[in-house]
Amino acid sequence: MIPMNEDARESLARKTSADRALERAASELEVLLKEASAALRPFPSFPNAFFTNAIECDPGPAGDPERGCVVVGEDGELYELEFGVDHDAVEITGSWDPVTARKEEKRPLDLHPRDYVVYAYSGLMAITEELLERAAEAEDES
Repeated sequence: MIPMNEDARESLARKTSADRALERAASELEVLLKEASAALRPFPSFPNAFFTNAIECDPGPAGDPERGCVVVGEDGELYELEFGVDHDAVEITGSWDPVTARKEEKRPLDLHPRDYVVYAYSGLMAITEELLERAAEAEDES
């Protein structure tokens, strides 16, 4: 084992504190995101989706450019949403029905707390905007 001097110990202690702060932030955002998702009923359909209710979490340049479309689902969890063609359904039915052939897949994400904070905050802001729009529409109707 390599002996550590005081500067190295202090550096590691700061990093450990920063990691704990990030984990706390991610945990608190997770609770807020679930609460906001529960308040948003009915949950909106994702644009151009047939079967998926979700809201996009677009963090802009803070997001990972390698990651696909990240959404928050009705349960307040984050998913990567993929659209495609269900070739098995086409083969089984023998027809190219756009609804039957449509494949919408939400894959659960297991994110590092640093990434979770970015996407969860974006999702929370998107849900909050939707809730505020609904509240304004309801007020206009009354």
